[in-house]
Order: sequence, then C-alpha cells, then structure tokens
Amino acid sequence: MHTKTMLALASATFAFAAPAHAACGDLVGLDLGAGEVTAATEVAKGAFTPPANGMGPPPGVAASPFADVPAFCRVEMTLTPSSDSDIRSEVWLPLSGWNGKYVGIGNGIWAGSISYAEMGRALARGYATAATDTGHVGSGMDARWAVGHPEKLVDFGYRAVHVTTEAAKRIVAALYGSAPRKSYWNSCSTGGRQGLMAAYRYPEDFDAISAMAPANPMTDLMTQSMWQGFQPVRFGVELTPDVLGLVHSEVLRACDGIDGVTDGIVSSPLQCRPDLAKLQCRAGQEGGCLSTGQYHAVSNLFSGTRANDGSLLLPGWPYGSEMQMAMLVMGEEPFPVAMSYFRDLVYGGKSDWDWKSTDYRTYERDGYAYGNDILNVPSDGLGAFFQRGGKLLLSHGWSDGLIPATNTLAFHYGLFNSLPAAQRDSQLRLFMAPGMDHCSGGSGPSEIDTLGIIDAWANGGEAPNRILANRPTVAPTFPGQPPAPPREPMQRPLCAWPWVAKYDGTGDPNVAASFSCAMP
Repeated sequence: MHTKTMLALASATFAFAAPAHAACGDLVGLDLGAGEVTAATEVAKGAFTPPANGMGPPPGVAASPFADVPAFCRVEMTLTPSSDSDIRSEVWLPLSGWNGKYVGIGNGIWAGSISYAEMGRALARGYATAATDTGHVGSGMDARWAVGHPEKLVDFGYRAVHVTTEAAKRIVAALYGSAPRKSYWNSCSTGGRQGLMAAYRYPEDFDAISAMAPANPMTDLMTQSMWQGFQPVRFGVELTPDVLGLVHSEVLRACDGIDGVTDGIVSSPLQCRPDLAKLQCRAGQEGGCLSTGQYHAVSNLFSGTRANDGSLLLPGWPYGSEMQMAMLVMGEEPFPVAMSYFRDLVYGGKSDWDWKSTDYRTYERDGYAYGNDILNVPSDGLGAFFQRGGKLLLSHGWSDGLIPATNTLAFHYGLFNSLPAAQRDSQLRLFMAPGMDHCSGGSGPSEIDTLGIIDAWANGGEAPNRILANRPTVAPTFPGQPPAPPREPMQRPLCAWPWVAKYDGTGDPNVAASFSCAMP
C-alpha cells in the first residue's frame, strides 16, 4: 500500500477513534441530571482570586496562594438531589497537561465553603479536581443551617460529595473526551471523614483514598469535644496557653527521648507516662504550677470521656497534644462546633437542656441516636471498597489537639480486623505522625505527599511501609500573630502502624536516613 494512503487511513482511524471533546465555555448547559452548570470560564495562569468571605480557611483546610496555579477551566455548578438541596460545587480542569486523573477535595468542620486552596494544589500537579460547600454557606463553626432542614444535613453527611463526584466525572469526560482513568480522594479532618464515607456508601467513586485525621465517628467526637470544654468550667479554673505549656514541658521531659533522640517531639505517646501530679502547687507556691482544680481538669483531658458513675465512655487525647487543645478549653462554653451540634440539632427546642449538668453517657447516646445514620462511618463497613481493589491511606498527627489520634487508632483496629489478610496487607495502611498538629503544623514534620503516595500505590506500586514527612522552616502561627522565627528543616520517616521510627544512634537526627522502622 502506498505510504500516503497508509498515513491517510491511519489519520482517519485516529480521528474516528478519538472521543469528541468540548471547549470550556461549551460546558454550560451540560446535562447533570439533578443540577446545572452555572458558569464555565477559562482562568489564566496565576489569575485566580478566591471569593471573599471574610473568614479565612477553617481548621483542617490550609491557606495557599494561587500564583503557581496553571491556566484552567473553572466550572461552577449547583446540584439539587433533593427539593431542599442547594449544593454549590466547582470543578477545575487544566487547559493543558492533564494527567488523566481526578482528585476530590474535602472540607473542614461543618463545611460551608469550597476548599479553593487545596484545589489549586491538585490542579498545579496536573489533576482535574473538584470540591463542594456541601449544600450551605457559613463559617463552619455552627450547624444552625441544618435546623428544620434534614435534607441539608444528609447533603453535608454524605450526599454532596457523591453527587459532586458524579458530576465532576461527567464534566471531565465532556471537556477531555474521556473519563479519568483513576479517581482519588485526598483530604483531612471533615474531609478525612468524607473520604471514609465515600468508601462506605459509594465504593465505586474512588480508586484510592487518603483520609487524614478523619473526624469520625463524628457523633463521638462531638461528645469528646464537649467533655474537653467542660473540664475548666467544671473545676472553676482557666487552662491558658501558659498552663498548657507547663504541662507540655513536663510531657516532653518525661517522654521526648523514647525514640532515642531529644528533639522536642513525643514520638510514642501511648508509651508516655508523665507524672503530672508533681506540677501541683506546693504550700505558698505561686505561679509555675497547677492548682488542684487545674490538675484535675488537665488530667481529665487525657484520661477520656466518662459517665457520672466514672465509667470510661470514649478515649482521651494523647500526651503531646496539649498545646493545640487551647482551642477546645479556653472558651466559656465548649468548642462551638460541638456545642452547636447538641444545642441546635440533638437538643434543639428543649428549653430545659443544661450542658453543664448532662451526664456524658446521655451525650454519647443522644448524639449517636441523632446523627449516626448520616454522619458516622462504621469501621467494619468498607468491605465493598476493598473488594473492588480500593486503597486506603489513613494518617493522623499525634499532637492533634482538635481530633484525638486515638479515634483513628480505634477505627483502624476495627477495620483491620474486619478485612481478609490479603486485603489489609496490600490495600490498607495507617501512618502516625509524631509532633504533627491537626492536619498540618506542630513541632514535628507535617508535610506529607499523601496524594503522590496514593497515586503511586493505585498505579501498581507496593503498599507503602515507610513514607517521608518534612517540617517547614517557618512555623505556623495564629492569625494576627507575628511570624515565628525560622527553624531547622527536619525530615523523618513515618512507619506503617504499629511500627515507629527510632533513631539509629548516629547521623544527623534531622535526616530521615538516621532512623529505622521498628516495633515500639
């Protein structure tokens, strides 16, 4: 056959086989079923400016500049799976260099906004990405938007992420002419819970999921948060940053060197046994000590949520997480996220509810009865996800003061024991990060490429047993505070649970190669 003829036939065959694709603006009007594309616009490299909401990112969602975000197609949509749904979601698609994959991004606390910063990070790496406000607009600190709107609570609990994922995949296929060949979920906090919920309710949605510091079981977390905030009120004391700092110093003195190096990080909190009683004020001592009330209040933060009869109901926070607990224990009432759950939803309309006198066995029972079917993910409910080959990367910072790392340990324990050995060995991993606060920050390394890890794993890589975490040289600070002084860079290995990183005894302790994974 003549060469020109062969080339012409090959060209025609390719043109016939290549799926049709749309221009960005053509996506307006795309059939989404219960919903619509309201806008589809091209955004130039570095030109995106997030809508102003005056609140900044909630806990669990990091802020980020957009200078490195490449040119993309920004698709805005409104999804209405119920008559009371008003879910605002966005899909961002690279105008060039799409890697053929999709990643979903989650929320913090009660949601109420789109996580633009995390979308930008995924887009910059070539992924198509999407996020949602879960069906309401707000700061994320209270749940009043759900009062009288049970369908909106369902949207927040699980439905908004699913319908956003379905619509996003349809939009990806329309723009590029082919569906994503791999789909991932990569998020923390509420976003971690959303990832677990997707695996539980919609096991086909994602091929691999990174769920960091998942707020699950959410109803238990609400009860635990109430307990933390109750302790200083209960004993009539203040737990200020200075008080918590005093406790932290004693924790470090007792437990810092467990991993073989003294570096200001508690590496194995479950082995940590500080004697906080020695911090109590002696007769005539003023300052630099704990009053009797402060000692009892602090002790209860670690010992767990208890009923009036003293029975242990839920685990406490690990030693080493005390510095970030300030957000839970410094208010006149418990953490607003939890207070709103009980005040506005569980006990909404009950004028005789007294948050200070309610037995915590009642809190645990009533909180569970109200929200379990919508908000919680059972640890033994992910079988279908693993059966289809799904990969799950769990992780949690040991010094997380907002969500106790012990909750994730308990979830992993139940999940691990519910799976066949072959699945749990090749498809499930848990990594605990010493010195890492909620989702990021803290005294230890907290930058982990969870997206890169699950991408490699889902594309034929071995299940990870050792991953790297880096500590940024600039420590995070609260809004309005001056920048913290620079600190030394640090890289550490994180070891697959239950293994821990231990210093080899030689080499630079700020370099991961100086540590080995071993049983504690």
